Amino acid sequence: MAMKIDTNLCTSCGDCEPECPTDSIKTRKGITKIDAESCTECVGEYTKPKCVELCPIKGCIVQA
Repeated sequence: MAMKIDTNLCTSCGDCEPECPTDSIKTRKGITKIDAESCTECVGEYTKPKCVELCPIKGCIVQA
């Protein structure tokens, strides 16, 4: 599985991008997305996905 950003909720604040341990989060043309191929949901790194922990908008980042 991978995490997914709800682009309708995301403000592209940038809080999650530099903290992603797999460098799976990228912002292009003002839209932030998670690469499903490289996202590991932080398994083995953290107890829950770091992006979810850091995101200021509840429900913005969910399992794909």
